Formats: sequence, C-alpha cells, structure tokens
Amino acid sequence: MTTKNRQQQTQPSRDTLGKMETAAPKLERTLTLSGAVRLNLLDMIGVGPFITLPLLLGAMGGPQAMLGWILGALLAVCDGLVWAELGAAMPEAGGTYHYLGEMFRGRLGRLLSFLFLFQLCFSAPLSVASGCIGLSQYATYLVPRLAVSPVIHTLRLAGYSAVFSVGPTTFVAIAAVVLAVILLYRNLAKVRVLSIVLLSAVLVTIAWAVVVGLMHGHIAQVFAFPPHAFVPNRAFFGGLGSAMLIATYDYWGYYNVTFLGGEARDPGRTIPRAVLLSIGIVAMLYLALNASVLSVIGAPQLLAAQNLEARRALLSQFMQVAYAPSLGAHDATLLGKLAALLVMVTAFASVFSLLLGYSRIPYAAARDGNFLAAFGRLHPTRRFPHVSLLVLGAIACVCCFFSLADVIAALVVLRILLQFVLQHIGVMLLRLRRPEMPRPFRLWLYPLPPLFALAGFGYIVVSRPNFHREVLLAVVVAIAGCLVFAVRSAMGPSGSEVRM
Repeated sequence: MTTKNRQQQTQPSRDTLGKMETAAPKLERTLTLSGAVRLNLLDMIGVGPFITLPLLLGAMGGPQAMLGWILGALLAVCDGLVWAELGAAMPEAGGTYHYLGEMFRGRLGRLLSFLFLFQLCFSAPLSVASGCIGLSQYATYLVPRLAVSPVIHTLRLAGYSAVFSVGPTTFVAIAAVVLAVILLYRNLAKVRVLSIVLLSAVLVTIAWAVVVGLMHGHIAQVFAFPPHAFVPNRAFFGGLGSAMLIATYDYWGYYNVTFLGGEARDPGRTIPRAVLLSIGIVAMLYLALNASVLSVIGAPQLLAAQNLEARRALLSQFMQVAYAPSLGAHDATLLGKLAALLVMVTAFASVFSLLLGYSRIPYAAARDGNFLAAFGRLHPTRRFPHVSLLVLGAIACVCCFFSLADVIAALVVLRILLQFVLQHIGVMLLRLRRPEMPRPFRLWLYPLPPLFALAGFGYIVVSRPNFHREVLLAVVVAIAGCLVFAVRSAMGPSGSEVRM
C-alpha cells in the first residue's frame, strides 16, 4: 500500500475537513503581539535566575561566568530565528509537532512528530516542575518549618539514577501545579487579565533588584576577575559549557508563542516579533539583574554560598546585605521576606505560562489523528483543551518528587536531542525541498543561525561532566517512543480518530 493511500485512510477528505471545521469548536485567534510577548516573558522569567547565579559563577570560578549569559543569549537568537520562520510559515496550535511533520513528510515525519510529542510528555512536566520546585525552595525562607529534611531515595534504572524525595517542600510544589491548573481552566481571552497581573509582579521584582544594585552596589565587583580567568584551557571551556547550560535553561521560553500559533492574530507578523522581542528584553533584564547582585554581594561571597539553603533565598540575602547598613538587620530581613514572596509569584507566573502553552500540543496532535483522541477535545463551554491541561498537570505533580538538579539536567538534554536538533536540521531540509513555500518571515543570514545553534547545543550537551547519564535517558525515551509508534501503526487508524 502506498504512503498516499495510507494517508487517505488515516486522514479525513477535504469535504469532511470542511464540515468538521464548520461544526467543531475551534481555537479563536485572539492573541495579539503584546499578549504573545507577555506570555513569552512569563514563560522565560521563572525562578531560574534567582537560584542559578551561584551555580553559574561556580561553573567558571568567578564573574567571567557572565560570558555564559552573553553566549547563551546569542544561542537563543540563533535558535529563535528558526522558531520565528517556522512559526510564521505554519501558525498552528502545537508548534514543533506540525513543523516536524511538514519538514520530514511521510512516515518519517509522522514518526518524528509523534516522538516529539512522546518526549513532551516528559519534558513539559519537567519544565513545569522545575519552576514549582524552585518556588517551594523560596517558601522555606518565609516558613522555616518547611525546611525539614525530606525522605530521600535514589532510583536506578538501566544505568540512569535520580534522587526521589518526599518532604513538605514537595507538597508545596505540587500545590503550585494544582493552583496553576485551576487558574488556567478557562479560555485564552479570560487568561489575558491574569497574565498582565502576573507579569507586572515579575517586572517589579527584577526592577527592584536592579535599582537596589545601582543604589547600594559597587560596579567594580562585577568585573573583579580572578587571575587567569580567560586562559583558553580545558577547565575554561568545560566551565563555559556548564555556564551555558544554566543560561540556556534560564532563557528558554521565547518560543512559547509558537505553541499558541492557532490562537495568534496575524501570526506572520506576531510570532516572529514576539520571539525576537522576548529574547532581547529578557537578555537585558537577566544581565542587569545578575550584575546588580554581583555588585552588592560580590563573586567570592556568592561562590561561598553553594549550599542549598543559600541558593534557596539568593535574592532575599541580596536584599538583606544591601539594606542592613542603612535600615538595620530587622527591617532588612523583612525586605528579604518580601523579595522571597515576589520570587515565588515570579516562579508561579512561569509555571502558569508553561502549562498554557504546552497543553495545546497534545491537542493539536490528537486533532491530526496522531495521538489519543481524548486530547483533541475542547471544553464544551470554555473552548480550551482541558484534557491535555489536566494530564500534563498530573504528570508535573509526579515530577515534583525529584531534585531540581536532576529535573533541569533531564529537561535540557531531552529537549535538545529530541526537539531542537531535529528542528534545526528540518528547517534546512524544508528550504531545499519546498523553496516555494510562503514564508512571511525568513531567518536572517541563512543557513548560519541553524548551523550555529546545532554547534552550540551540541557543545552544551557533551561538555557537561557525566553527560552520558542524560544522553542515555534521551536514548531510552526515543526508543520507547518509536516502539509505541510502531505498535499504534500496526493496530491501524481506528484508535487515532478525533472524537469531538
């Protein structure tokens, strides 16, 4: 049987599709440029920058680690240009799911689309859980009783190990997931006001930190490089890779709007602008924030704060150090607690945006007949993919039992190997195979951005100590996804039809 015949069996005819579009509820294109940028910023500016600076400095042994932030921003631009071209050309709910199908076509395209979706069932909840775990760590600064040592177990499977813990902070993280799902249980138009409130809290937190740095900091500490800081040896390049890994995790989210492509108004202009504006805004905010913290506390003191308790409340300690000389220890502590509260709001805002964007991807796959039919349903009155939202939220709750370090490492490597690499190769194949395809936005300096992005992400993966562990996890997920796809294909199309 030919590929064309198989596609005719598994997909509706044009007339049937037309009737479905008329009769079935559809996503509404209500997302403007300002709304898209707002949701991207919520996704990007999570708890990461407030807990990762000591780790970033530790990777290279001093403020020269800020080079990781700069190179991370350049890598984000190269990757963002790829997202911008694909998002403008194929503005559908689901983003990468549709891109892979179009770029590789046929059975391979459907396999890679399914594989992306399969890994998303792991990486999306991991991303949500990372924000919730960070939120719970800051909660211990406000409520010290939560800092009870958790019960810890180590899970080992086929050479992969991860720390599994149960304690009060675990349930705080789970509660954050549940609250986000409750608030997202409505259509996108009603989410807009809530997103404005959350983004305002995010920007106020960063602006406060930057102003404090300008008023109480010493700029010389930002450039207090240790001797031989930039000697190009093995330690330098290894540390730079680790610093870029952290920066990459903190920058991710600029592509969130592409997952909402089916709800974007004038997507050919909105999506590229939202992606590139988000990267530029966040790059400036992150550099300003980290420079402010360094100017007040200094690299030596931050390098000494590598324990978990110090990382839990980095911004709070920053406020205490800055205000203690003028206000006294008591008032400075109160301001530190206010900072912790704002960071928790910031982390929750990121979780909110992540769940919003990722919940659209299984929905798009189910509508295409390439995933479980239940995920293709919209809420009967509120018209959003409620099944997808609930399932991803439930898996995120499970991921909250793992350590933040394991969650971040697994997330970054899975996403790079099973999504980003495929997408960068695919955008070049699409240029060769379909040069006539309408492209409202064409990435600049083609083909340099996807080539540089491939090199940068590859460097991040292989330069990490013990990187084989996460690579093994990605291989296991890929093999499992291929097996599931093969079983579903052998069973035929009957279980793949979308039921509205």
